[in-house]
Amino acid sequence: MKSDVIIALDFPSEEKAWAFLDHFKSLEEKPFVKVGMELFYAAGPEFVKKLKAEGYPVFLDLKLHDIPNTVAGAVNSLKGLGVDMLTLHASGGREMFARAKEAINDMEHPPILLGVTVLTSFSDEGRKEALLGENHSVEETVEGLAKMALSAGCDGIVSSAMEGEYLRKTIGSSFPLVCPGIRPKGVSAGDQKRVVTPEDARKIGVDFIVVGRPITKADDPLSAYSAIRRDFLGGNE
Repeated sequence: MKSDVIIALDFPSEEKAWAFLDHFKSLEEKPFVKVGMELFYAAGPEFVKKLKAEGYPVFLDLKLHDIPNTVAGAVNSLKGLGVDMLTLHASGGREMFARAKEAINDMEHPPILLGVTVLTSFSDEGRKEALLGENHSVEETVEGLAKMALSAGCDGIVSSAMEGEYLRKTIGSSFPLVCPGIRPKGVSAGDQKRVVTPEDARKIGVDFIVVGRPITKADDPLSAYSAIRRDFLGGNE
């Protein structure tokens, strides 16, 4: 799967999501979209099936995190949606990833399983508070979680692009790296604490960037998407 920009469909309803996607009708190739918890819980699996039927590549970002048997069951239930990417929280542990991988082994076109490391809404201090005062930096925490997830059968990693460069140096480039928290120059970071520009993400070696508000809240979403895609892909559009 080639590198691309993934648009985060962070909408409260199916109707609002489809109204937004109307901005992209002129494109020959459907954009890659992310369906997160807000929209999935509102619109359900049928909405994801409709997206796939319309030709949209889908990143299902549910950040599954539970005991191994429960996560394996959830992954098994999601198999019929035909999504291209699916997220699990890396802090769920080695056995959770191994069981999730087993659940999709019989699929002809299984989704890319992605391990979510440290959320981009955390600063270094906030992460320490959330993880019970652990005395490791964000980079060290991300690296540890990434190594564990990959060794347990996870296909790729989700992290801030700020840690992406560190992961490429310490682990390598053999896995897909997906990075949210992307903001073009001059755009507010909002509630994201660790952000980089699309161009910087490309230089770091990120494979996919996830962009929400800079596109979904833009006056002209198609123009905003096209500009971000040019910045990220450079001459490789």
